[in-house]
Amino acid sequence: MLYSSCMKRYFYHKIENLLLVNKIVTLHRFSFDKDFASPGESHNFWEIVFAARESLVCEADGREIILEEGEVLFHKPNEHHILKANGRRAPQVLVVSFECKSEAMRFFEEKKLRPDDRCLRLFYSVFEEGERTFDMSESDPDRQRMELLSAPTLGGEQLIKNYLELFLITLMRSLTETEQGNPVFVEKSELQSRLVPNILRMMEESLGGGLRVEDIARQTNYSRAYVFREFKRATGKSLMSYYNERRIRNGADLLAEGSLSVREIAERLGFDTPNYFSKSFKRILGVTPSVYKKRIGAQRSKKMAKKMENGY
Repeated sequence: MLYSSCMKRYFYHKIENLLLVNKIVTLHRFSFDKDFASPGESHNFWEIVFAARESLVCEADGREIILEEGEVLFHKPNEHHILKANGRRAPQVLVVSFECKSEAMRFFEEKKLRPDDRCLRLFYSVFEEGERTFDMSESDPDRQRMELLSAPTLGGEQLIKNYLELFLITLMRSLTETEQGNPVFVEKSELQSRLVPNILRMMEESLGGGLRVEDIARQTNYSRAYVFREFKRATGKSLMSYYNERRIRNGADLLAEGSLSVREIAERLGFDTPNYFSKSFKRILGVTPSVYKKRIGAQRSKKMAKKMENGY
């Protein structure tokens, strides 16, 4: 009690994480023959391919990319990719795949880079820890699960994660920082600003119904909670409320055109029944589709009559 008046009050500074690696999926060291070609794959996590020896021929969503020795290529989630040897000499390849939902990872989309020596030391450290933690004796391109060693090194999994995060952050710094600081780095707000336009585009492409939050989260590589929060923050409406309202307003446009019945429009927009479409329509626009169609027809007739009066 005598010392209570002398105790200092310290401020706890919350650490801002630029990016967090959530899970390691695979670590591979490959030595292929000169004619090797993978069948191609896509998955919902990131993959880094490093040409440790000799050049490689890579494909990413149909784009052919020559990966020279000493370069890394980033495959974003759900990107279809193929790996091939150059047909002249046998290559050596390092591959790491991992889950990271941080928006800063978008910096690496469609990137082919040449890491400097400091970055490479961190990258190799990922694999050094990997060999002390997991059974990496088999270089199998189809291997989908890494098994822990019977006696893995202390803290190996955490160091793999930490070295990979250090590699990514250091690589970003090496590409963006100058002697004057970091004026060209992509701001967090700019990375986030791409999310909502992408969601709106997905909605416009799916006005026939069937779009789910799970689909949006998977295609944008964000968690459901993050998608909900950022969309509400930007638009003031929940994601599915906005989507359903957009479908109804598209239905109103179709009613205004006059060529489709209420039933046909309900089917086109993916509503289970015309009655459900009508109820949703009235809840959002305040009138039933039939009343709306009559109003549009009356307005059109009134405009035509006015034009005739004016001699058009």
